[in-house]
Amino acid sequence: MVARAAATDSDMLFAIRRWLPLPAILFMVVVTQVPLVVTLGFSLERWNLLRPQRRRFQGLDNYPDVLSDPNFFTIILNTLIITISVVVATLVLGILLALLLNRDFAGKGIVRTMLITPFLIMPTVSAVLWKNVLFNPAFGLLAALAAMFGFSRPDMLQDYPMFSVVIVTVWQWTPFMMLILLAGLQSLDHDQIEAAQIDGGGPVVLFRYIVLPHLQRYIELAVLMETLFILSIFGVIFVLTSGGPGIQTTNLSYGIYQEAFQRWDIGEASAMGVFAIILANIVVLFFVRVLRRGQAEGVTA
Repeated sequence: MVARAAATDSDMLFAIRRWLPLPAILFMVVVTQVPLVVTLGFSLERWNLLRPQRRRFQGLDNYPDVLSDPNFFTIILNTLIITISVVVATLVLGILLALLLNRDFAGKGIVRTMLITPFLIMPTVSAVLWKNVLFNPAFGLLAALAAMFGFSRPDMLQDYPMFSVVIVTVWQWTPFMMLILLAGLQSLDHDQIEAAQIDGGGPVVLFRYIVLPHLQRYIELAVLMETLFILSIFGVIFVLTSGGPGIQTTNLSYGIYQEAFQRWDIGEASAMGVFAIILANIVVLFFVRVLRRGQAEGVTA
């Protein structure tokens, strides 16, 4: 009887553990999959909000229309340039800052707080600050410094729009990369470092053969998460350049916004959204394969 009761209790506990994740799974399905299905449905319709009475089903016709737009491939290229530039720059800066914060020095807590602060500021707010305080050609800090040294006042958003968008995004997302890599560094076994130092290993050797392989998992996680976020940035582009001049800084997210809420074409905007999902998966797979290939080469070496 005791064994049977214990078995019954064990079965109940197993059933409870099995059903506990159900609310979270249902929430994720509602939040992610339902909008995806709705988007797929809209992409099969001819639906312009200026003429809602003409809404009709037209199959896959929106997809060739999007691909035949000469601006679409420029928008995809802009998206890739922004994503790759930001991820690579934040990865390098994140590693350097994480290595700095992994050391003990006076004022470490204050420095760490200041370095994290950009990530806590809303994207639109940070874009407004950069646009007016730094990039403004009339009274911005960069213009004032250029005039002080006898140079012409640069109009960053007009002359270097893509560079400006990348700089602001890197400034905002470097703390994210830094925090994940710092967590990885703090989990590193110091005995292993000390043993390598006793054997005569210098800083470059320690970083190449001990620190970097240990950080590989953290780098993959940080790159994967940041790539998904950077592919869909909107607020910085909306405030800084509005996708311009022309479409020089228009990425897929801003292009979808323009198609849906400036041209009011819900069908083509939804088709662009489907292409954005496909592009996100391709870019993420590319980054993960590159990182894992580097890990495999490091293990072989």
